[in-house]
Amino acid sequence: MRSARPSSAPALGLVLGSCVSLQLGAAAAAHLFDDVSPAGVSFLRLGVAAVVLGLIFRPRVRGWTGAQWRAAGVFGVTLAAMNGMFYEAIARIPLGVAVTIEFVGPLALSAVLTRRAKDLVWVLLAAAGVAALGLSSDDVGGRLDPWGVAFALGAGAFWAAYILASSRVARTVPGQGGLVVATAVAAVVLAPFGAADAVVVRGDASMVGLALVMGLLASVVPYTLELAALRRLSPRPFGIMLSLEPAIAMLFGWLLLSQAVDALHLVAAGAVIAASLGSAVTAPEPPRPADADRVAAPAP
Repeated sequence: MRSARPSSAPALGLVLGSCVSLQLGAAAAAHLFDDVSPAGVSFLRLGVAAVVLGLIFRPRVRGWTGAQWRAAGVFGVTLAAMNGMFYEAIARIPLGVAVTIEFVGPLALSAVLTRRAKDLVWVLLAAAGVAALGLSSDDVGGRLDPWGVAFALGAGAFWAAYILASSRVARTVPGQGGLVVATAVAAVVLAPFGAADAVVVRGDASMVGLALVMGLLASVVPYTLELAALRRLSPRPFGIMLSLEPAIAMLFGWLLLSQAVDALHLVAAGAVIAASLGSAVTAPEPPRPADADRVAAPAP
């Protein structure tokens, strides 16, 4: 008798939880920029995450195949580049605008990977919402910092690469071992750029606490949830569901960082949320758990 296939609804909940946690973490990071460089904040985020994930999951990497090590390594490099560029962006432009621009990456990936006409409808709806979110350039109506825009676009390109790399890790590496190794790789990659700046927090208990909160909310929680979601979804519907990210970034930028929100942003947020929900409802069913376990099982 065949096992029932899981629906995509739990995966949507995992992605939503990831988006909320990630933006809370980004808001926490913004409060560190007065004392720590963006590169230092990125290193702190991934360094804290690597330590916490290692202590929680204690991955058994002995016996990993070359393919599993390569998958985790590529995942780590994409994490480093995506995080490094994103924090350079939000140090220069508002959080909601940065995430809106950054979302061009997963949106383009979803468009490339789409195979059905109704999938393209959700991509176009999300694109319309993202475009509308970006119409208001900054909090005071001024011109966006061009370096901030460039870093956000670069982060978007690596966000698309992150989706593909994390999907591969979810398929080939069992448990959370791939995520632990990838996060450690990302911290090592960023160390030459941010480790020296990050040491400034060691003498300030409040900054240490903020760094710990940022690492947990911006890395440990969201990456764990996203890896779980990618075991239920292919990269295409996952990429569409991430269209929630700009709307949530806008909300937390307003609530926590006093960044302006207008009626156009609210309408745009509705569009991206509708696209995410539509994608979740119409996404093809994922493989049965037994099949997924066979794919993810390590080679003897």
